[in-house]
Amino acid sequence: MKVGIYPGSFDPVTFGHLDIIERSAKIVDELVVGVLNNSAKNSLFSLEERVSMIKEMTAHIPNVRVGCFEGLLVDYMKEINATIIIRGLRAVTDFEYELQIAQANGVQNSEIETIFLTSSLNYSYLSSTIVKEFASYGGDISKFVPEQFIDRIYAKYNITR
Repeated sequence: MKVGIYPGSFDPVTFGHLDIIERSAKIVDELVVGVLNNSAKNSLFSLEERVSMIKEMTAHIPNVRVGCFEGLLVDYMKEINATIIIRGLRAVTDFEYELQIAQANGVQNSEIETIFLTSSLNYSYLSSTIVKEFASYGGDISKFVPEQFIDRIYAKYNITR
């Protein structure tokens, strides 16, 4: 059984993330969306909120489950018996960084393979940072995130639509 992981902070989860999740789920037998708990980062949403939102958004994909981890990805992969890392690439600058991480992970565990999926053109500009920037000023984020998350995001900035 091929178990893959799509790791990230997903703060908040976007249509771009969903696109990579849906496409990745077709490549592996089981896809774990691994939500990173990075205590050094000041997240907009709690770990529990991010996990809940991803579960809500991926409920229609039977071979996807959501987990969370802190520390090294390679250590978490051992816990869940994953050997494939899925990473989304939006631009060349993403590739340079992701290549270094993929190579370092391969040094740590030679059984790990990293698969890079390029973003769909519709989402090549999209990041969680963009969503937060627009939302913080009350901008329209309806093309960035699912409808059911919009009010939750605005609420973090004390904004109502």
